[in-house]
Amino acid sequence: MADPDDLLHQVADTFKLMSDASRLAILKLCLEGPASVGHIAETLDLSPSLVSHHLRLLRAARLVRSERRGRHVFYDAEDHHIRCIVADMLEHVAEEAGIDLERSAA
Repeated sequence: MADPDDLLHQVADTFKLMSDASRLAILKLCLEGPASVGHIAETLDLSPSLVSHHLRLLRAARLVRSERRGRHVFYDAEDHHIRCIVADMLEHVAEEAGIDLERSAA
């Protein structure tokens, strides 16, 4: 049986990983559907090597998954749990700040 303290440390480590704004932006973009390193880099105005580094960390933490399609690798949110965590937190913060996420996404 898993130690509850170990579980808490793993959750804390996951939140620490998501506390970096670039990684969170990458994760948010991956919520929209599979994206390549080049697409992520261009969309977020980050270098491809930095995006690759962040994706390695996110993948190791099972926050994103990868799928090879020919010469390209596409990254997507790992599962609905990740989608819910990020979407709910964005909605929570936006609500407090008076931001309409539907309007700002357009």
